[in-house]
Formats: sequence, structure tokens, C-alpha cells
Amino acid sequence: MSWSGVSCGYKTNRVQYITLIGNLADRHAFQIPPSFGNLPRLERLFLFAFPNLTGPIPESISKLKNLMFLTISDTAISGPIPSSLGKLKNLVDLDLSFNKLSGTLPPSLSQLHLLTRMDFDNNKLTGTIPDSYGSLKNVFTLALSHNQLSGRIPESLGKMNNLYYVGLSQNRLEGDAYMLFGSNKGTVRMFLSRNMLEFDLGRVELPVNMTTLDVSHNRIYGKLPVGVQNLESLNVSYNRLCGEIPKGGNLQSFNVSSYSHNACLCGVPLPSCK
Repeated sequence: MSWSGVSCGYKTNRVQYITLIGNLADRHAFQIPPSFGNLPRLERLFLFAFPNLTGPIPESISKLKNLMFLTISDTAISGPIPSSLGKLKNLVDLDLSFNKLSGTLPPSLSQLHLLTRMDFDNNKLTGTIPDSYGSLKNVFTLALSHNQLSGRIPESLGKMNNLYYVGLSQNRLEGDAYMLFGSNKGTVRMFLSRNMLEFDLGRVELPVNMTTLDVSHNRIYGKLPVGVQNLESLNVSYNRLCGEIPKGGNLQSFNVSSYSHNACLCGVPLPSCK
């Protein structure tokens, strides 16, 4: 049984999936009803592109013990991420991107041991990344870009060996990021641009399958690391890097802007080393 955007289980006749995509022409403001918490069989809640969806995420969402997929994206919801979401033990995918959420990242989310994706991009989140997030061993995508997060990246994130995508760009993060690197990591795409990170890039080992690395607009020093020739996309501009750009791979075909505004990088496509 199903209505538009709402599906029920064949055996239970209880609401199992809610998938609602907004109408940009609809100007009527509304909020997520707390009664959503009274749907005990709900496994998927998907609310996307509702610019007039306002107010907070209701605490009652934490009552949805069977919920596996929670997406509330591209809306005007505000307020903090409820710490009670840590009670959703079956949650596999959590997407709260492109909203107006504020406050800090709840440490309680580290209890979501089945989680494979955490996407909080483009909000107004502040504070530090909880050290406890390093226990999320199954997370495949960690997307926290375009917020106001500060402090150091926790060393515990180095334990997240299943990360495919790391997005921490456009925050206020500082210090080292070495824990995100390593030849044994599965990371393919990493975005750390526009922070205040400060470490020796030449001393890190790139993940063997990495294709994309953007560390532009930081305070990173040293030389380009071993293995950088294997990348398909690279941006190290606006840092303090030195030395000759290694030959090989795509490094000579990348645009000059990928290397510009460093201390003393040289070699094709930049001017030759003297």
C-alpha cells in the first residue's frame, strides 16, 4: 500500500518509507511534525528541497528505532542536531546537509556503529570534532565542509580506515592532519581546503587509491609527497610548499592555479627551478 511519497509494509500495513521532495513554488512555511515519532516501523525518512521547512529537528525522531536512512537536506531547519539521534542504533545513512543547523556536533552520534555516511555539509555548526567519532569504523563518507568547526582534527579519526570520502573544507580547523593519510587507508577523495592546517605535507603517505586531494588555502609546508603523481586532481595552492614538482602522471598537465601562491614550488607547469 502506498500514497504519494509514503509506502507501507505489505505485511504490517504500517508506514515504512517516507520520501518527500519539495516544490520550490510552495511558499507556505511548515515544520517537521513531532508525530513522525509515532511511526515505529519507519525505516526511511527522506525530506529534500523544502526551502520553507523551518524549525528544529523534533526529539521524537529518536523514537524511530527501526530507522536506517535519515535525510533532511536543502531545507531551512535550524537549531542543534539532537543528541538523542544517537539512540537510532540501526541508522546506516545520516544526511543533514544544506540546512541552517547550529551548535556543536553531538558526541552521542559515535554510538551509531552501523553508520556508513555522515553528511553535515553546509550548515552553521561550531565547536570541535568529537574524539569519539574515531570509533565509527564503518563510516564510508565523512562530510563536514562549509561549517564553522574549529580546533584540531582528533587523532582518533586515523582509526577510520574505511573512509572513501573526507570533506572538511571551509572550516576553522588547525594543526596537523597526518592521521587522515597513510598508504593503508582506503580514502579516494579528500578535501581539506580553506582551514588553518599546518603540517609537513612531504612526510605523509598518500592512500594508494587516492585520486583527488585539495589542501589549498592552508599553512601547509614541506614538499609534495611521494605518490602524488598518481592523482587525477590536485590543488595545493595558497600554502607554504617548496621544492620541485615531481615529474610524471598528471602533475605537469594540471593548471598553474593548482600550485600557485606557495613559498618556493617550482618546475613545470610553474617556472623552472634555479
